Amino acid sequence: QVQLVESGGGLVQPGGSLRLSCAASGLIFRIDAMDWYRQAPGKERELVATITSGGSTNYADSVKGRFTISRDNAKKTMYLQMNSLITEDTAVYYCKAVVRTAPSRSGMDYWGKGTLVTVSS
Repeated sequence: QVQLVESGGGLVQPGGSLRLSCAASGLIFRIDAMDWYRQAPGKERELVATITSGGSTNYADSVKGRFTISRDNAKKTMYLQMNSLITEDTAVYYCKAVVRTAPSRSGMDYWGKGTLVTVSS
């Protein structure tokens, strides 16, 4: 099986920074696209940022210029550097990865359990 574990969440003041990590482990042949999602209280889960296996990135308009997604393929880990945080960034942040467990298998989506980010003074 494949496990994704997020870390790095916590309480931060407006204007502060946090760095989230998402570590993948288990039966992994290849990790394709990886994403960060978030879900604020009372709202639907939304896509925050995406990074392909080749390193191409895409961001939600609400975080462009403030968040940076990256990955270390050798470590099977993805990161989200979050700067200039605002209260509206408060949410549970989830990572998702498209993982192939064998060369002949198609990629499947795997999710982490989330890490809470609270932006408050």
